[in-house]
Amino acid sequence: MSSTTAASPTARTSSRADGTTKESGSVGGVLRRLDSPVTSYYVLLSVTVVLVVIGLIMVLSASSVMSLIQTNNATPYVYFQKQLQFALLGGVAMAVAAHVPVRRWKSMSMLILGASMVLQLLVFTPLGVSVNGNRNWLAVGPVTIQPSEFAKLGLVLVGATVLSARRRRLGQLRHVVVPFLFPITLGAVGLVLVGKDLGTVMILGAIVAAVLFGSGVPVRWFAWGGAAFSAMAVTMIVTSSNRLQRFDVWLGKDTNPYGAARQPIHGRYALADGSWWGVGLGASREKWQWLPEAHNDFIFAIIGEELGLPGTLVLLGLFCALALVCYRIVSRTDDMFIRIATAGVMAWIIFQAVINIGAVVGLLPVIGVPLPLVSYGGSSLTTTMLALGMLLSFARAEPGCSEILAAKPSVVRRSLAVLPSRPRLRR
Repeated sequence: MSSTTAASPTARTSSRADGTTKESGSVGGVLRRLDSPVTSYYVLLSVTVVLVVIGLIMVLSASSVMSLIQTNNATPYVYFQKQLQFALLGGVAMAVAAHVPVRRWKSMSMLILGASMVLQLLVFTPLGVSVNGNRNWLAVGPVTIQPSEFAKLGLVLVGATVLSARRRRLGQLRHVVVPFLFPITLGAVGLVLVGKDLGTVMILGAIVAAVLFGSGVPVRWFAWGGAAFSAMAVTMIVTSSNRLQRFDVWLGKDTNPYGAARQPIHGRYALADGSWWGVGLGASREKWQWLPEAHNDFIFAIIGEELGLPGTLVLLGLFCALALVCYRIVSRTDDMFIRIATAGVMAWIIFQAVINIGAVVGLLPVIGVPLPLVSYGGSSLTTTMLALGMLLSFARAEPGCSEILAAKPSVVRRSLAVLPSRPRLRR
């Protein structure tokens, strides 16, 4: 037998110019790559792009039948074209936001929240539109916007700005209540509450809880806040016949397939039809006017029907990755503003996704919130991409990230470098 032993493929080393060795192909090498300052930036960007692309594909599939019906079989692309336009607008907003300095986000916080509250006030004018008893939309010509989506971002930014400035005094309740909880939060949430949009109010409540938790507010105070918020939610439910019907459906008291139970029943039918491997992309049966809001609140059901269990697991994995990269940004920064704002955006997107998916699979009552980055809806898509662009700017603020990104040659330059030069023609 030879006295030499073969080197393990997971522990190969190579000599560097300075005489040290470089380990390649090992678990340690992978972990060092993940510890790079640009990891958060690239993972966040990649997950966002993949979710938006999946959303565009599924909106096209889920809305094609409705588009054909509305246009007398002229085109199946009505909703897809609108969603694509908003995705492009959101992409521009995300690219711009990714290069906005952290100090600029602080200075714009009150402006963003103030503008969203002014728009929310316009909802109660003739420009406002009611849908299913909720008055939370503005119709400006052919465009319909939801001002409360911008209030989510404004509340995140104002909360991070105010609480980071008072971080040494947050052990005293009065410094938490004034001015963040009153009048800022009360004003923003109250305007949405008057419009009777319980789903959005719940998301705003999750944002407030997340920024308070991220700022280090004592946990014992959350019990009182949670009790007050729960009492408000119960009051909104018992005073609305529409919401009471949804809870009766969730509790199994109402199973009428032609009434309020139609949507959740057919949502579960879609998941059952998809079974393990799905019926195939574009082959959904439930989107043929069986499942209401197939391209919006119940798009997860269409994903399960057409792409099966693998499609739903991929989507869940992407949202888990988004949560993990947000946690990475929080844990690797010393800037309290970045920490609080990132926690707020993470709670906004993940809590909204949980509510949406929970309603589709029957774990929660149908509340009526879209699946972030995936469901049809211009206001939701654009503002969510803008918020994620802000997180990209936070990721760039990590020490060393901006320098590495600036030092990397662009894809275009690298592509041009390998192209053969064309010989000049003699004249």
